Amino acid sequence: MEKNEIILHKLNRIEKHIFGLKTIFNVEELSDYTGFKKSYIYKLVHENLIPFSKPNGKILFFDRKKIDEFLLQNANKSKEEINREAIEFSLKNKI
Repeated sequence: MEKNEIILHKLNRIEKHIFGLKTIFNVEELSDYTGFKKSYIYKLVHENLIPFSKPNGKILFFDRKKIDEFLLQNANKSKEEINREAIEFSLKNKI
């Protein structure tokens, strides 16, 4: 790897680390964070499907914690989790 490539690679890693410390995102940062296209984010906002703030009436902001909750909603359980819950349920309700 060339020296310039190494430097760019290290800068990219630092940028990602710093980005991970942010708690509030704008649309572009949210796009980077989620991998969603900006047009899809605007669609989610328009349909009130994603939590957002618009403090000045123009610029959109997104709380990272709320976005993480949004991204993790409707989670599916693994077979192992379902089996464990079924066993716990049957042991608890054994007569």
